[in-house]
Amino acid sequence: MNGELGEVLLRDVVRPRQGQGQRFIIEDADQQALREYHQLRQEQFVEEQNLFAGSDLDDIDQDRRTIVLVARAGDGSVLGGVRLGPVGAGEDIGWWQGGRLVSRGGLGVGAALVRAACARAESAGVLRFDAVVQPRYRSFFTKLGWDHVRPTELAGVRHELMRWPIHRIEALTTATKRDLGSLLSGFAHGGAGFVGDDGAPVPDSDLVAACDAILPSMVERDPDWAGWCSVLVNLNDLAAMGASPVALLDSVGARDKSFAARILGGLRRASQAYGVPVIGGHTQLGVPASLSVTALGRTPQPVPGGGGRPGQRIRLTADIEGSWRSGYTGRQWDSTSRRSTSELQAMLGFVGKSQPQAAKDVSMAGIAGTLGMLAEASGCGAVLDVADVPRPSEASAGDWLTCFPGFAMLTAAAPDAGEPWAGPAVSAACGELVVGEGVQLRWPDGEVTPAVSGAVTGLGPAGTLRRQA
Repeated sequence: MNGELGEVLLRDVVRPRQGQGQRFIIEDADQQALREYHQLRQEQFVEEQNLFAGSDLDDIDQDRRTIVLVARAGDGSVLGGVRLGPVGAGEDIGWWQGGRLVSRGGLGVGAALVRAACARAESAGVLRFDAVVQPRYRSFFTKLGWDHVRPTELAGVRHELMRWPIHRIEALTTATKRDLGSLLSGFAHGGAGFVGDDGAPVPDSDLVAACDAILPSMVERDPDWAGWCSVLVNLNDLAAMGASPVALLDSVGARDKSFAARILGGLRRASQAYGVPVIGGHTQLGVPASLSVTALGRTPQPVPGGGGRPGQRIRLTADIEGSWRSGYTGRQWDSTSRRSTSELQAMLGFVGKSQPQAAKDVSMAGIAGTLGMLAEASGCGAVLDVADVPRPSEASAGDWLTCFPGFAMLTAAAPDAGEPWAGPAVSAACGELVVGEGVQLRWPDGEVTPAVSGAVTGLGPAGTLRRQA
């Protein structure tokens, strides 16, 4: 939404024309609507305002990723439009900008187009949505909910950088993790140096235990996949601690034998694929669906989730092959069900071999939220470089940073630490631990946007853990 476009908001939001505005709908532009939208821009920006010489069309209009939304009157005529899409010609990393807002409609057309553009950007997985406006229009964007970032220049003229606040990551961490500190107060957790870890070292032994439950709604909806995931998430938890898996125990509730068999079928397949036996558990029929698994592993030197310190580099190691699980697009990534035993075991073993200072398995809080948990336990904050995060091509930035990614580990280590080998998984340095709290997203232009404003869980820092050199 370039600086010259504020006049539309001035007319539609602040100084409406006499009489009632006409009714309209907002939709994606077809070819005819696109021609009418371009004609509106020509009339207002070129002929009336003399903002451009000859034409205001540019490379963004030619970008196939650019989306144009139009407002249509009841008779089908175009009352206005706005374009939005990724910044730059490179990979879409979740940073979009809106522009060329134009309107000839009645009351509310311009404002409605802006709101629709914001909603469309968020639905596309965008995590940063910007507009550059002239100073006199700053207040009108503010009234529509935009934040003022800072003064900037466009074509040598002072403008204001505005940003639509996107709270997707914050909302996820609040819903899934924010109350854990108060709920778990008084428990011993994993002992000195272990707070909020993926597994718990068993005192006076080299054992590590992990336990995870699967959402009952997921068990009901997809019992075989739930069974697979119950093994996956627990073995990931052990892997984050640097432990080698030894055995599993399961607890299954089901309405009848047939349903229990579907849950156990997925669990059995995963157990065999990973080469980790189920040695016991409990199965109850005639009850609502439920599933939890406990995993046992061994390591003489468990890796804590809270061992990081400011200045250490953050690395994401993830298996980005595969696809969205059917029925869970944008929420659950599945690559592990297609892997061989040797590939699965290679991924599980990399933390134990590389021994980073801190490690966390990416949980339902997503990559950014889990990074916040690692930082919180380490007594600091974190910055995540969005463009450097390993990501499947079919996943948007917003989806990938907030989904359950199958196999993905966040580690913290010294800046000169080498790249670990994790079989088929991809590994990349993509951030750092910093003084402070919460998580910020850093973009290629150097801008930083908030992702998590403070502590994720309220469990607090883990304290000092003495580790062997």
